Amino acid sequence: MKRALLIALALALLAAPASAAGLSGKYIEARTCDIWTGPCFANAEMNLTGKNAIMAWMVEKGSQDGVKLDGLGVVAVVAASDTLGCEQTGKSKAVLIVDSKATKEQQKALVALAKKQGGKLVQNVVAVTTAKVELSLCPCEKDGCGLLKAGDAKISTRCIGDHDKICGNESAFYPPLVKNVTVKPALAVENSYKGKGVGGKWDDAGRRGAYLGTFAVR
Repeated sequence: MKRALLIALALALLAAPASAAGLSGKYIEARTCDIWTGPCFANAEMNLTGKNAIMAWMVEKGSQDGVKLDGLGVVAVVAASDTLGCEQTGKSKAVLIVDSKATKEQQKALVALAKKQGGKLVQNVVAVTTAKVELSLCPCEKDGCGLLKAGDAKISTRCIGDHDKICGNESAFYPPLVKNVTVKPALAVENSYKGKGVGGKWDDAGRRGAYLGTFAVR
């Protein structure tokens, strides 16, 4: 009897979905500096630009703090003291946009998700707003096409090609702003924020400053 019980328990654990204890879904980010670039160009931008970014998570499956978040998204709009990817000399500010489809409980869990994944960049939240969050990754040859629409924040990307090279030794100079992601660099056809709360607005077009792909956390 005891042996049969142990076998049944083992089979139940094997049958449980892998995402039951975490979350997985789509991720995208765009910054106001090149991230796919050569060292000489990156050095020329440091502490002059690249202090703003948009990060977004679209949960496909999973829970945060016991709250199911399937099909819901959250966006973090960030203003840093220094170029993102470099050592920060001051405190960042963040505005969060949570999915308007979410319940109050789910909105709270989405805020917790963004804070957990965004780390220090998203600890100082100055405002939380709601809007419809749409994040799609379009199948293409190099998996670099994506679109984010969320209230005052928008990102549109395309694949990086040979024609986007300037110095010829480009690479992913800056890593993604968050961990637990599998991403590729892309060109941000549009990276714009027209809202308030982070000390300014921007409309940054045609920059090699985006990452997109998937995230998975426990």
